[in-house]
Amino acid sequence: MKLWLTMIFLAVSTVFAGGPGDGWPTYHGDYSGRRHSALTQITPANVGGLTLAWAFQTSQTAAIKSSSLVVDGVMYFTVPDNVWAVDARSGQQIWHYTYPPNKGLHIGHRGLGMYKDWLFFLTPDAHLVSLNANDGKVRWTVEVADATKGYWTTMAPLIVENHVIIGVSGDFDNLRGFLRSVDPETGKTQWEWDSTPPAGTPNATTGGMTWMTGTYDSSLDLIYWGTGNPTPVLTATTRPGDDLYTCSIVALRPETGKLAWAFQASPHDTHDWDAAEVPVLVDGNFDGAPRKMLMQASRNGYFFVLDRATGKSLLSAPFGPVNWSLGVDAKGQPVPNPKKEPAPDGRLIAPDEGGLTNYRSPSFDPKTGLFLVSSHPSWSVYFAKPADGTYGWAGADYGVWGKAVLEAIDYQTGKPRWTHELGPNGSGAGVLTTDSGLAFTGDAHGNFLALETASGKTLWHAGTGSRMETSPETYELDGRQYVLTSSGGVVFAWALPER
Repeated sequence: MKLWLTMIFLAVSTVFAGGPGDGWPTYHGDYSGRRHSALTQITPANVGGLTLAWAFQTSQTAAIKSSSLVVDGVMYFTVPDNVWAVDARSGQQIWHYTYPPNKGLHIGHRGLGMYKDWLFFLTPDAHLVSLNANDGKVRWTVEVADATKGYWTTMAPLIVENHVIIGVSGDFDNLRGFLRSVDPETGKTQWEWDSTPPAGTPNATTGGMTWMTGTYDSSLDLIYWGTGNPTPVLTATTRPGDDLYTCSIVALRPETGKLAWAFQASPHDTHDWDAAEVPVLVDGNFDGAPRKMLMQASRNGYFFVLDRATGKSLLSAPFGPVNWSLGVDAKGQPVPNPKKEPAPDGRLIAPDEGGLTNYRSPSFDPKTGLFLVSSHPSWSVYFAKPADGTYGWAGADYGVWGKAVLEAIDYQTGKPRWTHELGPNGSGAGVLTTDSGLAFTGDAHGNFLALETASGKTLWHAGTGSRMETSPETYELDGRQYVLTSSGGVVFAWALPER
């Protein structure tokens, strides 16, 4: 327990000083969301010798979408209704927990949070389960939201001091989104922040789901979270105005849940482009002055750089094809073009409903100043269907064209310094960078790739047999660096050959 607490405090104090080292103790590796590691054993010069150290088969039909935790030599990961503890050196199972059968929506699962010797796991039917990390035994279970109304939960909790911070999903139905802090000892609610007005508020939106894991700055004592799209999704007649705080990046006080500031990435969204993508925290210079920045490649096609102390916009720029806005306003927020709202006769829109990026985690490399993101340049035809009414989806979209591209964005300009094509349609893989100058990701064909961060040049690749739906990670044990990936129902650990 003392070792774990030391690791948490170290992760907080060095959040911008190199990222995770021996382990991977949180969903993003550390609180910053950068997915950048200080490990350097695997380099551009030797990555060609990377080989499979071990593989673990879940024997589940569900694909792995979770980020693993690696703490004290043990790896913890999930698929819906299941948690495994595996020896991170050998891939041998230590224990396996299965949640009871339920009617929740089983669309995927993103992982765990950990506090002391306890794991925290959200279920498809919107419950929070606390497990003993040593043996997988249940400590307690609490309901987060009513699954019979259409809520479900998939995210990995964020642990900040003694707060287990959790979000919800449910934008197929007109439901209220919220973020909640739970006491890790008892499961009792400490605070709740609502992203949309209370039910019954006239002309108010619903939605604003909080389904991806946020980030945290200990120096400012702020958590940062992206919120989902408003509902009804593709029709807006019942929700005039900007629909606060949907499609927004928000900063909250972890002790109270009080809102410090909010920036709306897509005011009055009518295309299902939430802003739940990872808010990445970076300290560095912008326009020649030192800044505490927040960066997000948003689903709507815009790359945002904000001052994370105030929420003030520093840069808003498209990072691919975008035709739905009239530009950005004085606050840096895109201005929707009314002529690009879904209509009965259809509207050609870029990007498509899946967005220019989505849940796939980006990475920021401080040496090159590059923000690497798996993007999806795409076009789609959006329709409004008056017969569908004003509930839930209420419309349709049909993809016309799209491809998978890894983009390396210069955060000072918002422009790609290089791009690397990953195949047709899209890639489900996120990105990892390391201090040695490597970037790891996956392509649309199920290949695991190692690239040179500065140029995007392919240095090594290996087939995994299935499309990757999660993000690479790295850790070091006994002087050996491992890189973790998942594909289908298999976890792969890669390393250089032992000497």
